[in-house]
Amino acid sequence: MNQKQKQTPLLDAVTDFIATKPAYFRIPGHRLDRGISPRWTDRVGTKFFAYDVTETPLTDDLHSPNGAIAKAQKLLAALYHADQSFFLVNGSTCGNEAMILSAALEGEKILIARNAHKSALMGLILSGAQPVYVMPEVWPAWGIQGEVTAASVQKAFVENPDCKALFLVSPSYYGVCSDLAAIAEVCHAHGALLLVDEAHGGHLYFHDGLPSGALLAGADLCVQSMHKVTGALTQSSVLHCKDHGVRSVVFDRITQNLHLVQSTSPSYLLMTSLDCARYELALNGTQMMEKALALASYARERIQKIAGFRCMEGDGLDRTRLVISACALGLSGYMLERLLYEKYAVNMELADDKNVLAIVTYANEQEDLDRLVAACADLSQSRQHCAGEKTAPANQEYPPFPQPPKQVLTPRRAYFSNTKKIRWQEAAGQMSAQVIAPYPPGIPVIYPGEQISQEIWDYIECFRRDGRHIHGAGGDDRLEFVKVVNE
Repeated sequence: MNQKQKQTPLLDAVTDFIATKPAYFRIPGHRLDRGISPRWTDRVGTKFFAYDVTETPLTDDLHSPNGAIAKAQKLLAALYHADQSFFLVNGSTCGNEAMILSAALEGEKILIARNAHKSALMGLILSGAQPVYVMPEVWPAWGIQGEVTAASVQKAFVENPDCKALFLVSPSYYGVCSDLAAIAEVCHAHGALLLVDEAHGGHLYFHDGLPSGALLAGADLCVQSMHKVTGALTQSSVLHCKDHGVRSVVFDRITQNLHLVQSTSPSYLLMTSLDCARYELALNGTQMMEKALALASYARERIQKIAGFRCMEGDGLDRTRLVISACALGLSGYMLERLLYEKYAVNMELADDKNVLAIVTYANEQEDLDRLVAACADLSQSRQHCAGEKTAPANQEYPPFPQPPKQVLTPRRAYFSNTKKIRWQEAAGQMSAQVIAPYPPGIPVIYPGEQISQEIWDYIECFRRDGRHIHGAGGDDRLEFVKVVNE
């Protein structure tokens, strides 16, 4: 390991600044650790809040770094084998926006995997690029979308040779990884960039038992949510650049586009947490991932032996993720999630109609996995005992994820068009002016500018009817109304 990785330049700079005991007249107004509500500090203490500072001669400036932040970002780039890395304080959302803004200008085409997070839409609205969608494989046994294949990417480029880049998610929320090395070859052969939303994969670089990270597989740009599994604070993310000699001019746009989408008041708590998370990964990353993998494997083996339960297995999976189904016991994913929480105080990351997802990290302990396994065993036993009783419908079957509908306008054109609200029951056949994404996992079923086909309407109606959480409804939790383009 490079000895420089033992440094924490930003943490040290903020600590040194606090040590000067300044007469403080800058933002934020709480004046280091003195002005936070006692209702909070009585519970957590005060020292942490002193690190919530702003730009000073010692603490550098995220939007023009040449001191501690610059050094911290260079250490991050070296650790991930990137040419350049950037701290993000608006989450991976702003990184995805910046990647799309940089790769495809207004009117240019860009391939987008249809299971992309809704933040890809925000990038399309900002850039004005024209999306061409690539469908991921479907895993019907689990009711989820799987990997994007190199063959489907090749076909898309043959049909749309003027596409400037491909944007995809790997690993997915469920830990499904695409063959990024093969996909990168296809993209580069067509003179296009590979942009990877690696929000859930910042840990993949630190253990041979995990799939290869995007940068090592040939990605040109990728974004990671370091808060998800690698120890940074919530909302702390990074963007990496690796120049493979394809459309290198794009890299000049990244900095200016990050200025567009990032806060002008970046949190030093978030940035310091990124500095420290990088430090821990550099020194202890392999051991951290070894622990997470061992805990997940321990739980997976035991849950597989519980009657009525099963865990997702297969190649190309991030095995720190536990995708668990109890459909055989008549429990939908939503029901299983609720029972685990209400009866056993076991909190899962997400549920869908078939599964629940547990994300296992190095910070979990054996006790956490024992509680999950014990809860599953108890539920299995209790469900079998009342097998003769009438229970709620077991596995509410949702339709498969629909094919992309007809695109009439680009997302940007539709977003800025005149619109009107109509009742949801009248929406089939209309052109949507909003995104609709059942959440989790937050994958848009309809984008602005697309026609709401009957297939799309039926799919969304299942979630609406069952009271599931829907993003894009604009505060209308029941999706009684939908915004459409008023032609």
